Amino acid sequence: MGETPLQGEAGGRARDVPAGRAAPVPARDAATVAVIRDPVAGDGIEVYLLRRKASMAFAGACVFPGGVVDPRDTDDAIAWAGPSPGAWGRVFRTDATTARGLVCAAVRETFEESGVLLAGPSAESVVADTAGEDWEADRRALIGRSLSLAGLLERRSLVLRSDLLRPWAHWITPESGSRRFDTRFFVALLPAGQRTRDVGGEADWVTWVRPADAIGQAEDGRILLMPPTRRTLVELGGYPTVAAVLAAEREIVTVMPRGAVVDGGPRAVLGGDRDGRADGGARVGPGEAG
Repeated sequence: MGETPLQGEAGGRARDVPAGRAAPVPARDAATVAVIRDPVAGDGIEVYLLRRKASMAFAGACVFPGGVVDPRDTDDAIAWAGPSPGAWGRVFRTDATTARGLVCAAVRETFEESGVLLAGPSAESVVADTAGEDWEADRRALIGRSLSLAGLLERRSLVLRSDLLRPWAHWITPESGSRRFDTRFFVALLPAGQRTRDVGGEADWVTWVRPADAIGQAEDGRILLMPPTRRTLVELGGYPTVAAVLAAEREIVTVMPRGAVVDGGPRAVLGGDRDGRADGGARVGPGEAG
């Protein structure tokens, strides 16, 4: 069983919600993407992490690119290649509209926070480089919400490549949380020719790191990892190559830690894979979605 100490408002709600003194707030749909690549030297994989600024949710934590679904992410006019929204819905056990929003949010947020765009001129190609000033202007317009993902793809005659994503996990913030997210986790290979870059905005530090090294830095107190990020890094670190990650069969099980008072202190408690209201899950292979 894993336990994470809770402080401030989160600690108070961990006492009040289970006791019925406060009601849970709704969880917002969100998506996050672990972008991976082969290391420059040696075996294993590397993953892209960024550290949230103090003003953001999960301030100071090292996370994967991601964020909440924008209502415009569900636009059915978005040019699409790869598994359909319906197929993704079956994987994550949700409706096609919600699944469309999740996949589009995954692609949009990855571009906003790393400069990596999972889209191409056709269903068989991917953008080769997004480092120019014109791309940077588009990225900032997405962040400022003056441009939607659909608008970006249409203007550049691109299609979203949902086949470049792999489903990985499903985590829901504890019911005691004051800001709650219903987050689907994805994995994606860094496209050939593209480069991540420190694009600022919601992060103050970015890095490529081996999963085991990131976990070691967290254990030494050098970085902060939230339980979902840590669990994902542990899982990714168990694969010898990027190809093995992308070929993995995953059982997508909903995990929701619970707020509780343990030994007199408020904590987020994580049991096994089916802690809290976790459901039965669905096993998916690389050919079923992604």
